[in-house]
Amino acid sequence: MELEEIYQLVEEDLAKVRRQIDSVTEVDSPHLAEMLRHVLGGGKGIRPALTLLAGKFYRYNLDLLLSMATGVELMHTATLVHDDAIDKSSVRRGRSTVNEVWGEERAVLLGDYVFARAGEFAADTGNLRVIILFSQTLQTITSGEIVQTNDAFKLEQTRGHYLERIASKTASLFSLSTISGAILSDAPEDSVKILKDYGFNLGVAFQIVDDILDFVGTEEEMGKPIGSDLLQGTLTLPAMLLLEQYPDDNPVKELFANPNMSEKDKREKIGRAIELVGRSPIAKQCYQLALDYCDKACQNLEKLPAKPSRQALMDLADLVISRKK
Repeated sequence: MELEEIYQLVEEDLAKVRRQIDSVTEVDSPHLAEMLRHVLGGGKGIRPALTLLAGKFYRYNLDLLLSMATGVELMHTATLVHDDAIDKSSVRRGRSTVNEVWGEERAVLLGDYVFARAGEFAADTGNLRVIILFSQTLQTITSGEIVQTNDAFKLEQTRGHYLERIASKTASLFSLSTISGAILSDAPEDSVKILKDYGFNLGVAFQIVDDILDFVGTEEEMGKPIGSDLLQGTLTLPAMLLLEQYPDDNPVKELFANPNMSEKDKREKIGRAIELVGRSPIAKQCYQLALDYCDKACQNLEKLPAKPSRQALMDLADLVISRKK
């Protein structure tokens, strides 16, 4: 099943979210408008789709859900702009990053601007609980980024550290997407928790798959060079398993021991790491963990009302495991 099929239930409303995102580019400053057009749009739209689908189980208040769905997607975009500036990445979604085109200072300021607009849309819901959750999620994402930056090129990390980091950086926003949809549709508290847990566990699975694809995907599929995490000194699950299963003459160990080596040597180490992962069972082992989290995400969905959105959420979990980019 393709993403478009899963989105059919909320397709028209997702188009409205996209129009609201496009409206963010309507500013007086031509330079700011150009930068906003560069970063807004694109992507899979999973987070706003989750907000809308989570809102389909009870009272579907479209105005409130549209505002929140737009807010979560703008927050996601802002985090990408900041991540690229921090990591000095040059490519995102197959095009040059903001920091590559306009410099790191403008990228940080643009990210701040998009965060502010995201908060404005969240505030438009008028729901204090959702607004507080929005703020808390931003804190969680930021703390996760600080931890990742602090742990760059450090080998002394456990799987627990890895899972905590991706819970902060990725799963927290997935969780916000679903819990806000539930709250804004007046869902009972047991359903709010089920949808919150679904979003969290789906987000963990999504990031694990993303980290696998950084080794076994292609630049065309990913929209950025593969091996980017290793280049930034980020120790993901595939790299951890590579260290465990190939303790001697390990390219990850060599790269992290000397992060100031030449770009040519870095690429050689990363190429060796990608090759080792490709001919080992590591990707399969990582996919199994992602599958476990998808199963955990779906385990209580049957307790929700038997609505088409329930099947859509289950199908989305299946797609997360099978996706190639």
